[in-house]
Amino acid sequence: MLDLRFIRENANLVREAFKKRGTTAPLDEILEIDRERRQKIIELEDLRHQRKEIARERKRDEETVEEGRDLRVMLKDMEEKVSCLDKQLLELLLQVPNIPHASVPIGKDESENIIIRSWQEPRKFDFKPALHWQIGESLDIIDFERGAKLSGSRFYVLKGLGARLQRALITFMLDLHTRRHSYQEIYPPFMVKKECMVASGNLPKFADNLYHDETDDFWFVPTAEVPLTSLHRNEIISPGILPIYYAAYTACFRREKMSAGKDVRGMKRGHQFDKVELYKFTTPETSLDELEKLTRDAEEVCQELGLPYRLKTLCTADLGFASMKSYDIEVWAPGYEEWLEASSCSDCGDFQARRANIRYRPTPDAHPQFVHTINGSGLALPRIMIAILENYQQADGSVLVPEVLQPFVGQKVIK
Repeated sequence: MLDLRFIRENANLVREAFKKRGTTAPLDEILEIDRERRQKIIELEDLRHQRKEIARERKRDEETVEEGRDLRVMLKDMEEKVSCLDKQLLELLLQVPNIPHASVPIGKDESENIIIRSWQEPRKFDFKPALHWQIGESLDIIDFERGAKLSGSRFYVLKGLGARLQRALITFMLDLHTRRHSYQEIYPPFMVKKECMVASGNLPKFADNLYHDETDDFWFVPTAEVPLTSLHRNEIISPGILPIYYAAYTACFRREKMSAGKDVRGMKRGHQFDKVELYKFTTPETSLDELEKLTRDAEEVCQELGLPYRLKTLCTADLGFASMKSYDIEVWAPGYEEWLEASSCSDCGDFQARRANIRYRPTPDAHPQFVHTINGSGLALPRIMIAILENYQQADGSVLVPEVLQPFVGQKVIK
């Protein structure tokens, strides 16, 4: 959430930021309600002052008592008006996206994202590489038919070495990030309160993409970013604690919209998938440097797995709602013959911290300031499973297991 005072004092800058994003926001309505609210607060304070003056009078004649009754009625009415305006203002502010950082390239859509670097040339095959669902079905490690029987389209069952490979990836990534990169492992709930969704920026913006249990008002997490954001909700972090690094595995639940073509088949888009998430709470001064470090931590997963990938910086129009700067890591899928996004690493500045009311004290006697939050997939499992099956496939239909995963899987080849 943007600071209301910042919007008020920099309205033209905010308008220009939305223009660069290629989006709109109810800015004029926010400014109008803000003006009305501030005027009502002045009137409210004046009524409170009058009430105090009457209370100080020693002489309690009938006229003074009657005036006091009238003031109480007026006060109650004005307090209700201010409260109503506060609610309207908050609802509008929650619809406003973050402002892109000055270093983010301006672009009209994803085609104007910029490739920063790439790692390892894609493998050249002496046979036509198969698609991952063909590989999975022929090796009997992925069962799409039974997944659909259990839950419908866009679900699948991992079997035998397919399930073990998935589990190996999760364990490998958590071990890498906790032992080598100094993240603390967290195992959060997969269902959260509405406040958690609001804090992370998923509500109200993305309500249509979320799964919700109305009976108990639980929201199924679309990513571990949601519970990790709220771990320190409504807290003031003590001096010397930041930065805080968290890594968490969760299943993720999203209402994927149907699309035509190759996306319909396979594991590329599903309503449920596994992911290891990286998350940081930092000071504003170290925020961008910590984003670079987190991105390199995510890249290292691809390097350890031997998967060709490229890193993109997202342009203004392709930024996520809560992000002020983002990088995407895309792995090569030779069966698809395309690059698949496996991670998006984002610096949200104080956008989420304001929604979640997470602050810190730079020194023991300092005034609390909002932290900065940074998140990224480290990595998302379906796209990595696809990349492994398609990049490590052999001419005889078998799939080599990446060396770093062999101790977890227990063998060198799936055949």
